[in-house]
Amino acid sequence: MALLTFMIFASLGLAGCGASADDEATASPPSTAESAGAPGGGNSGRRTADGDVAMTAATAASSDGTANPCGIISRAEAEQLAGTPLAGAEAVDETCTYVAPPDGPTAQVEVRVGETAQNYYAAERDTGHQLQPLPGVGDETFVGDYAVFVTEDGFSVSVSLVRSNDPAENRGSLEDLARTVAGRL
Repeated sequence: MALLTFMIFASLGLAGCGASADDEATASPPSTAESAGAPGGGNSGRRTADGDVAMTAATAASSDGTANPCGIISRAEAEQLAGTPLAGAEAVDETCTYVAPPDGPTAQVEVRVGETAQNYYAAERDTGHQLQPLPGVGDETFVGDYAVFVTEDGFSVSVSLVRSNDPAENRGSLEDLARTVAGRL
């Protein structure tokens, strides 16, 4: 009898997992990774000539007031920093990651916001990485060999870069990006 009861519940549960044509009309909104350009699934920034979305302060926060890490910098900006084409954004909680395609050079750009950005900054300091202040940008900004940390009005953002290059090559691009990010916060 227990086996029969189990089979009935299992088949009812599996029947509820199927999708029908009617389900498309009530499908949930796209995930952050699918709508990487903007909060709420839409592109609230303006389109650039290359089709990317130019980020604005409005795209940096989602409709519920939390930060959208993929709304901080655009894919084009991440590609400029990495010096190579990157795949679309993948968001997990307070982190947005742009990675190079498997057949391309090693490159990755990660954007962290809020507490995750603060924790990353603390970890970089604790491991002895040299972080230099960047005066006049945000309330507090530090630049390292492969990362930048910006705080403006109590909101923290970190952008880290993975590349196999001389860190000195990154300094100007990281500083420029820090100014851009601070201007959006």
